[in-house]
Amino acid sequence: MEEECSRIVLWRSPIQTLYYFTLQLLTELGNLLSLLLNHTLLLVILLGWVGMMAVVVQLDGPHQEYLTLIQGQVWWCLYWVGLGVLSSVGLGTGLHTFLLYLGPHIASVTMAAWECKSTDFPAPPYPSEIQCPVDSAPVVMSLWLIMSKIRLESFMWGAGTALGELPPYFMARAARLSGGSIDDDDLKELEEISDKSDLTIWQKLKLGMHSLVQKAGFVGILLCASIPNPLFDLAGITCGHFLVPFTTFFGATLIGKAVIKMHIQMLFVILIFTKHHLEAMVSLVASIPYLGPIIHSPFNEYMEKQKLKLHSRGEEGGSGGSGSMISALYEKLVILMIGYFVLSIVNSMAQQKFREVRNGKVEKADKAQ
Repeated sequence: MEEECSRIVLWRSPIQTLYYFTLQLLTELGNLLSLLLNHTLLLVILLGWVGMMAVVVQLDGPHQEYLTLIQGQVWWCLYWVGLGVLSSVGLGTGLHTFLLYLGPHIASVTMAAWECKSTDFPAPPYPSEIQCPVDSAPVVMSLWLIMSKIRLESFMWGAGTALGELPPYFMARAARLSGGSIDDDDLKELEEISDKSDLTIWQKLKLGMHSLVQKAGFVGILLCASIPNPLFDLAGITCGHFLVPFTTFFGATLIGKAVIKMHIQMLFVILIFTKHHLEAMVSLVASIPYLGPIIHSPFNEYMEKQKLKLHSRGEEGGSGGSGSMISALYEKLVILMIGYFVLSIVNSMAQQKFREVRNGKVEKADKAQ
């Protein structure tokens, strides 16, 4: 069946894949509607709150100024939480939003802070481009000042990655409580290799993390969440399967991802884009044989253009040239990665529905016999 399932991808069987994807999408929407109808009180409270907020937004008064500030802050936080969820949610490959959005954002704030010798440029949500403040006195720049400037969005992104780890946990927990079995390849593989001695390094890592989470509990989950860990879905499945309390799993995951790991990643990016480190990196690029001069010239021009924009006061800091070329290449990279992410979601959901349909047919055939 796995061989047939592997053919359910858009580039092999587009019509069949879209058919199973549509079925799975309708199933998920039906499950969501059923969940809302089963929690009538929560639904009434939610609808009442939305209605009340809609009325408050339309009313004129002095509260509108504060409401605008709160609304901007809330949307800014939700934006980063959403990107964090997309980065870790268990659909397909995940969208690498740290590399695409948060990392470049931290880098731009770091470079602006060193160039402006200040962090008094507008607080989040930022305008489309950061600009140096006019009347701000220069200060001695430090890691702490820069971290304070981007801590909110970094924490929200980390919290989003923690939320994205919940689906595997809840699916495994629901399967265990219902007495069924979870259809997960990693869990099946662990059962198959647990008694074997000749294991690959990857299989040993899976077993090690499974054992750590199962035996060490909160501390084990915290350790697994505090480092870049492509196997963390397995931690969620393990915790759900062994009925680890939600507060234990999510609390450890939130602290590990939104506090510990996020500060490590934040420090790494800030250190790389600190002024003297960036200058050293540019010089290093120039020293690469053959390719160095080719890469160095447009990269150096791009960096100079970004510095000019910080002092441009809304004027265009130059047009065309290498800066536009690098920006265009980055935009195309983002589009490609988002496109691949969407394709992976469609394929993953279609394959999930295909397995359910095929397993249902097999069970009916066994009962008929």
